[in-house]
Order: sequence, then C-alpha cells, then structure tokens
Amino acid sequence: MNASDNSIERDMSDAPYLRPSSIARRFGTSRGLVRLLLAHAQTAVGTAQIVRPETAAVRRMVFVCQGNICRSAFAEVLAHRLGLASCSFGLSATTGASPPPPAIAAADGLGIDLRPHGATRWQDYTPRAGDLLLAMEVRQLDRIAANPALAALPRSLLGLWATPQRPHLHDPYSLSDAYMRTCFEVIGTAVTALEQAFPGAKL
Repeated sequence: MNASDNSIERDMSDAPYLRPSSIARRFGTSRGLVRLLLAHAQTAVGTAQIVRPETAAVRRMVFVCQGNICRSAFAEVLAHRLGLASCSFGLSATTGASPPPPAIAAADGLGIDLRPHGATRWQDYTPRAGDLLLAMEVRQLDRIAANPALAALPRSLLGLWATPQRPHLHDPYSLSDAYMRTCFEVIGTAVTALEQAFPGAKL
C-alpha cells in the first residue's frame, strides 16, 4: 500500500492546520507533522523498508512501537477484541511495564481496557510462521531491517491501513490527552481495516 497525494490532503484538510493547537491535537508536535510528510514521501517512492507478505499467508498481527505501552499496546488489545490473532512488542521496551495513565484514560474513552497489558521487549518476542510486523514509524522499520533476529519477517506500517493513510503515527507518550485520543482513533481505523484485509489472521 502506498501513500497518495489525496491522503495527504485529507490529513491536512483543516484550514488552520498550522496553528500550534491544531498541530498538537492532530499530529502530536510539529516534528510529528514533519515526520508524517516525510513518511508519505518515503512510502510513495518506495524507500521505506517494507517487506510485503502474501496476504493469504498472514496468520498473526504483530504490532511494534518504541516502548509497547501506548500505540502497539492499544493496537494489540483492539485486535484481540476484533477476533484477530495478535501480539506486540517494543524496540526499546521494558518487559512488564504498564501503560501510562493518559493512555489508559484515552483507551477507556474508546471502550478498550489497557490495564492488563504488560510491555514486551523485542528480545522476548518469539516469531512464528505467518507473522506480519506492523510498525508505527519508518525509522522503526529501519531498526527492524537492521536486526538479524527480525529482518527476515514481513513488515509494514500500521498507518497505511488507516483512514486516511497515516504512515507516521507519532509517539503520544507524554504529549497531550487530545493527541493520545487522536492517535488511538487513527490506530482504530487501521486495525479495523486489517480485519478485512487479512482474513487468515482471524481466531
């Protein structure tokens, strides 16, 4: 899946999108907006480290972020709710770490309970046949590609399944409550689309 000009336009459709308050709510920070635009370009020209799977071969969604306490945690719990085989891990995580209170509150508002979730570091993740790694950022794909234990696995960006496409899902940790909810809402559209895109991952 590649980003399109239309998805960029929809992502920035509010006229005053350059206002700091709008950037904070929609993209987390100005850096988040810049990284989103760069990610659109990288996916459009094919320089992102995506390794596409055979759709029928995918049996489990593996969500990947930094600490595995916000983005990938929410995606995993929601995927389970939708009946998808899933797990998650963080590239710089501490196994057993709990989601922060703002993430728990934002998830509560969307009907998802993150309280039972404990983070998993990548070293404690056990790959299996049919896994598809779904990262939140292009630079996370780069880290996966450079890791001999993970590099051979199919991988993509979760946000390419979002509506509109959001190939960079900026880390909401320590950012505003409004952006935490926005981030989770975008992840929600992506995970819902995965349910239709990969029927072989249904439990």
